[in-house]
Amino acid sequence: KESHQGGLWEFPGGKIEPGESHKDALVREIREELNCTINVENFIEDYTCNYPEITVRLITYLCTITEGEPQLSEHESMRWVTKDEMKELAFPEADVPTVKKLTEFLFLH
Repeated sequence: KESHQGGLWEFPGGKIEPGESHKDALVREIREELNCTINVENFIEDYTCNYPEITVRLITYLCTITEGEPQLSEHESMRWVTKDEMKELAFPEADVPTVKKLTEFLFLH
């Protein structure tokens, strides 16, 4: 499927529906996109990026899978990576502050 940032790695998630909290939207989107249930835990970043054609606000959280295994339904591929591997991947501008926090400031292995 052709997307705004095709070919780049992105964090899963999506739009917040009317009446949804950020966390509720994330749980719903992960269920829809990856067919698993998550527990939303620590806040990571809230960043707004103004692209020429669209403004994207990316709010990210650390999450734990509580049920199921991720299964792709909307994306070309998925990978689990270490923080060092994450530094080598190409992300859209909106994702860069989250990548920076995950790779430089958090205690991820």
